[in-house]
Amino acid sequence: MISIQRKILLLTTIVILIMSAIWITLTYYNHQTQVKYNDILNRYLVLNEVTRSSHQVITDLNNYMLDSSLDNLKRLEGSKKEIETAKYDVLSVRNIENSFTLTNYIHLIDSLVETTDRLLKVEKDTEAAVKDLAEATRISNYISEMTLTLIDMELKTHEPFYRGIMEQSIELVKLGFLLILLTSFLLLLITYWFSLTITRPIQQLTKAASELAKGHFNQPINVKTKDEIAFLARTFDHMRNNINNLIKQIKEKAKLEHELQQNKILLQESHFRSLQSQINPHFLFNTLNTLSKKAYLEGSEEISDLLVSVADLLRYNLKQIDRSVTLHDELIVLKQYMDIQKARFTDRLHLHLEIDETCLHVNIPALTLQPIIENAVIHAVEPRVDGGTITVRVIDSGEYVSIEIEDDGVGMSIEKMEQLLTENPVQAEGHSTGIGFSNVVKRLRLFFNKEDVMEIKSTVGIGTNVVLKIPKNKEAITNETLNCG
Repeated sequence: MISIQRKILLLTTIVILIMSAIWITLTYYNHQTQVKYNDILNRYLVLNEVTRSSHQVITDLNNYMLDSSLDNLKRLEGSKKEIETAKYDVLSVRNIENSFTLTNYIHLIDSLVETTDRLLKVEKDTEAAVKDLAEATRISNYISEMTLTLIDMELKTHEPFYRGIMEQSIELVKLGFLLILLTSFLLLLITYWFSLTITRPIQQLTKAASELAKGHFNQPINVKTKDEIAFLARTFDHMRNNINNLIKQIKEKAKLEHELQQNKILLQESHFRSLQSQINPHFLFNTLNTLSKKAYLEGSEEISDLLVSVADLLRYNLKQIDRSVTLHDELIVLKQYMDIQKARFTDRLHLHLEIDETCLHVNIPALTLQPIIENAVIHAVEPRVDGGTITVRVIDSGEYVSIEIEDDGVGMSIEKMEQLLTENPVQAEGHSTGIGFSNVVKRLRLFFNKEDVMEIKSTVGIGTNVVLKIPKNKEAITNETLNCG
């Protein structure tokens, strides 16, 4: 793992190395120039030393001629040694351009020394001494003039070097400017790359945290670095997985609790139905038959017929609820139910039947039509003072038989129709026999193993038209399956 601290140290090291390289390069070129410049300056100093020594020899020689003391003699001897030393130093300035001139220059120095030695051997105040002194003075002047000549030659010889130094100085300024630009560009590039290695993982973490805040726990966090941020991202991703697993567990637990609650409701409902079934249905059936016969003997044939219809309907409900029947049987039960409702509503209830007899053999679940008719009675006839009309049509529609139950009642809203077709329980309005509309839809879909078994068309204030699509060639599923509805 390359930590952020190491990255910072690496960046600092790179900057120091670049600056050091620039400094070493500039120092090297400056040192080379300085060495060359010192060498040239030393050549000038050597030549100038010869001139100074020759003048000193003439001065000491004049002093000795005026006062031939031992001290003046010693000074003169010292001056001679200095000019001889300077002569050997002059040999170091020899080159191709000044070789000939320098040879003459050395000869002049030797002549000055010889003239001085000769002057020391003659007596003072003699013509020979004056002549030698004048000769020495003239040689010294020649040496000075030749020194200037040599210096002028040196200037000409090293003129390209001086110009080179000036040009090099200008180029050095340009080089320094370019190096500053190049170094600045490299540093900016490295700093940008370095900042990306730190900020990009942080941005990825920020985006991941935003997704988690929105509740999206399924997106993994990928940070492909090798520093502390990558470690933080892995820890963050591990925490996300834990939270995601915990949420899944909570959802599973909630689902199980919901199913458990539904099972409890079903158990309570079964218990309630079990309590209801404790009323002996056969006792009720026999009682209704007894009342029917008594009413018939007393001359009330209409009441007798009603009691027979109620008894038959009760028996049908008790025996046929868990099995399939033919459409013919369903229509018989439908007529018995409508006879009972007709006695209740008299002229307010109008029933029209348009039956295709060729379709009566098809099988349908028991008690399919009665809940739909009951729903039409409750919503089309019961709330209206002048009653209503219910029309039942059985039509051969080719591959299936259409059973239409149409009323001119109050109609129903789109939301309620969607609730019925999606098998959602609808709150009962008024009284009913207990088998709901949505229950019929569910049982039909289970029986025919298809979704498209019913259509509902309704307009509020105008009426409702329910169409059942009964396949002709359908082998009914087992009766046990119907019990699931």
